Amino acid sequence: MLKLDSIVEEIRVLSHELGAKVKELIHEGNVRRIIIKDEHGNTFVEIPVSVAAVGAILAPVVAAVGAIAAMAAKFTIVVEKTPPPAAPEANPPAANPLAGE
Repeated sequence: MLKLDSIVEEIRVLSHELGAKVKELIHEGNVRRIIIKDEHGNTFVEIPVSVAAVGAILAPVVAAVGAIAAMAAKFTIVVEKTPPPAAPEANPPAANPLAGE
């Protein structure tokens, strides 16, 4: 289930690009979850990145993604990201009491 405070992005890749793109997304830091689908919309795997970010688990996840890449030619990677922090509102300049005189 996608969270309401998330940004969802879909990236279309070919099978030979899949492993490198997933690795790149995991290293971005603001990715919550990665879903890999084939060209027909069938979901192959959902990766909660909080789990994949642990170094010992990263290698098997990327190896599994490589195995999945052999199953189809085109994939869609659905990426759930945390939104960037909201910029604080700038305080308007104080009125200059001498300006009107």
